[in-house]
Amino acid sequence: MPRYLISFDDGTMAIPEGELETVGEAAHAVVRDAQDAGAWIFGGGVMSQMATIVAPDGRITDGPYPEIKAVIGGFAILEVGSRDEALVWAARFADACRCAQEVREIMFDPLV
Repeated sequence: MPRYLISFDDGTMAIPEGELETVGEAAHAVVRDAQDAGAWIFGGGVMSQMATIVAPDGRITDGPYPEIKAVIGGFAILEVGSRDEALVWAARFADACRCAQEVREIMFDPLV
């Protein structure tokens, strides 16, 4: 069954003061529904936008790279029957989190 990454750009989530708890509860309700449906694999919010970059040669630098304009604020990995089903879940997350969600299919790896 295909897996999908549903994510949002950190800069798109603008929650009015005093509404963070309500938004969090709504997002957690969608997560619980995805768990109950057997679709939930893993997800969470990104703690910090500061990244550490490890190059192929092992060199380590602080990042992110300057050309990056958008960063992931949170994500969910779901396993569902179709892209259409992933889009339904993304719409539920968009409503709960009050921001647009991006949907990408994760490439199948037979070794995982």
